[in-house]
Formats: sequence, C-alpha cells, structure tokens
Amino acid sequence: MKTSTLNNTFVRIRSNKLFEIFVVTVIIFSALLVGAKTYPMSSTMLLVTKFLDWFISGFFLTEVTIRFLAEHKKRDFFKSFWNVFDTVIVVVSLIPADDAELAVIARLVRVFRVLRMISIIPELRILLVSLVKALPQLGYVMLLMFIIFYIYAAIGSTLFAEINPDLWGHITISLLTLFRVMTFEDWTDVMYETMEVYPLSWVFYLTFIFFTAFAFLNMVIGIVVGVMEQENANARAEKQEEQGEPTLKEIAQQIASLDKQLKELKAKD
Repeated sequence: MKTSTLNNTFVRIRSNKLFEIFVVTVIIFSALLVGAKTYPMSSTMLLVTKFLDWFISGFFLTEVTIRFLAEHKKRDFFKSFWNVFDTVIVVVSLIPADDAELAVIARLVRVFRVLRMISIIPELRILLVSLVKALPQLGYVMLLMFIIFYIYAAIGSTLFAEINPDLWGHITISLLTLFRVMTFEDWTDVMYETMEVYPLSWVFYLTFIFFTAFAFLNMVIGIVVGVMEQENANARAEKQEEQGEPTLKEIAQQIASLDKQLKELKAKD
C-alpha cells in the first residue's frame, strides 16, 4: 500500500505541468551555460559555472529517477527509446570534465543535453519521428534527384569545361556547381558566363532548377508533411485512448454496428 502511494506521488510529479516547464527551463539554461563557457572567464566565474554544471547534472539525474520510479512496470521504462536516450545522456554527463582524457567527451555530452528538449516536448518528438519515418520514401526521391544531378553534371562538363574549368572541369566539381545553382547562390553569374559562348544555355539552368529546386524539393516537403499528419493523428488517437475517449476508428465501428442493426430491424418489418 505504501509502495503504491509513493508510486502515485512520483506519477503526479512527472505529470505536473509546472515540473515539465521547470525541466525545459533547466535544459535551456544548460544550453546557455555551454555557450557561456566558450567566452573567456575569470577564475570566480569558472567556479560558478562548474557548480551550476554539477547542479544541472544532479537535477537531470533526479528527474530521470522520478520518471523511472513513476513507471508501474520498471522494465517498461527502458522499452521507450526516449527514456534510454535521456538516461544515457544524463549518466554520461556525470563524467568529470576535469579529467584530461575524458574532458572533451564530457563537454560534448553536455552540449548534447540540449537534445533532451526533443524527449520532453511531444511536438518535437513527433517532428523527429516523422522525419525518420519519411526517410525510406525520401531515399527514392534523393536517388532520382542524384540521377538528374549526374546527367546535368555530365552535360555541363562536356559543354562548359573550356569556358570555366574551375566550375565545370570534371563531373565532381560540376555536381558542386549544380548544387550552387539549385540553392540560388549567385547562379546567374554562372549562367551569364556560359551564355556568352552558348546563348541558349539558359535552357540548361532553368530546366535543372525546375526539376530540383521546384519539383523534387516540393516532393520532399510533401512526403514529410504527409508522414507528420499521420503521426499527429496517431498521437491524438493515443491521447484519446489514454483519456478513455472513443477514437475515430471506434466511432466508425459503432456507426457501422448501428447501421447494421437498423437494417436488420427494417428487414424484420
């Protein structure tokens, strides 16, 4: 009974909005502290930042412990990727930064503590999960984009190598030049230079920009947005299920069941 009451206390702390806001505030402060350390400091300020750094590490350790103790089944805590991620970041950040051999690792891990914002804020988790789940579909788009890049790079090297070898000398540098064109980084300078020899070379650039900057990049955005909408729908369904509210699927099943019953009653009449 006592264990159950203690567990419920940790659950209330974990679910408390003020506690979540305080955790986010500490994460932001931790990020600012990492940035502050890149500036020259007096010995007093170095001592203060060292104390604050250990306070932040201790707070994160306490916060992860509370979340672990709030779990009804302790094994389920480590089934979540985000819980494992937070635990690894917190444990590794406890490495003393004074050790010359481990100082660089310790400082880098303290930088990565900012990533805990993703695990704390559900909206950021949805964004990252959507991006990861979209990668398989994005892979085919990127492959097709590379084929277009390669074809245009080969054409550019063949036609424009003598005009400017620094930009079109071989296919590798041509790919880099085309990336510059796609990102609109002074691409008109590149085009006007080749148009002095080939007046119709503008067709080469405009068609390339249409395929890459307009068509393919919009396809990438469309895929990511589509996956994101699906993840948002899944998150809403999970939230409704946790709150005991009927999901859209359950409502549709109930409507179908009622429609079936109505048809059976009409058939009897």
